[in-house]
Amino acid sequence: MGTSHAESPTEAAINRLVLWNVDLTLVDATIVTREAYADAFRMVTGRPLVKLAPAMGRPDSEIIFETLAINGIVVEDRHLPEFLDALAVSFAAKHKRLAKEGRMMPGAKDALAAVSRLGGAVQSVLTGTIKGNAVHKLTAFGLNKWVDFEVGGYGEEVYPKATLLQVAQGRAKAKYGEPFTAQNTVLIGDSTRDVQAARIGGAAVIAVASGRSMAAELHEAGADIVLPDLTNASEVVAAVARLTSPADRKAG
Repeated sequence: MGTSHAESPTEAAINRLVLWNVDLTLVDATIVTREAYADAFRMVTGRPLVKLAPAMGRPDSEIIFETLAINGIVVEDRHLPEFLDALAVSFAAKHKRLAKEGRMMPGAKDALAAVSRLGGAVQSVLTGTIKGNAVHKLTAFGLNKWVDFEVGGYGEEVYPKATLLQVAQGRAKAKYGEPFTAQNTVLIGDSTRDVQAARIGGAAVIAVASGRSMAAELHEAGADIVLPDLTNASEVVAAVARLTSPADRKAG
C-alpha cells in the first residue's frame, strides 16, 4: 500500500513541525476500529473477543497487551507482532466503510489546509494507531494530502508517546535537515495524554476539547493553548505560528 506525501511548502525552508494526533482530533473511526480489533483477536487467539481494553489515548501496542490479558490470554512473544499484522489486515478490509461509518472531526480539513500554507510548516502525525491504519483513516476523508507520513510516529512502535515524539523529530530532521525542538515543534491532540507527551517529549501543545478530555483538564495538564474544536482555521494557524516561532514564544 502506498502512502501519500504532503505537498511541501516551496516558499520557505521547512522549519516548523506540526504533529497531529489522529483519533478524536482529526477523525472518529471508533466503530470500524472496534470491529477490526475483534476480528484480529479471533485471528490470533481463535477465540471471540469478550472485552476490548479502553483506548484512552494509548498506542495500539499497549491496548493489544491489555486486551489479551483481560480476556485471559497468557501473552507470548509472538502475540504482539501477530496481532499488529492481523489488525492491519482486518482494518484494510474495512477501510471503504470509514467514510460512511466514521466521521471527520469538525474543521479538520480546513485546519490542515490552512496550516499547510503557513511558511516553513510540515505536518505529520503522532498517533497510537499503527501506520497503515492511520493512513487509511486520513485518506478516507481526504486529509492525507497535507500529511507527510514518513516523519510521523505510530502505534506499532513500542515507545511511550513522549519518546515517539522525539523519534518523529529525528525523522523530520533526517528528511528536512532542520533540528526540531520544543521551540519549533507543536503537537495538536485532544487528550491529557497528548499534553503530557508533549511536555515530556519536548514540544509545544495545542489541545482541542473535542475528544477524551474537557477543556479544564487540558489546561490543568499544561497545554499551551486550548481550543474548543478545529472549526476556526485562522485561530488554529495563529496558535501554530505563535508556538513554533521562538521569538513569539519567548514574548508570550
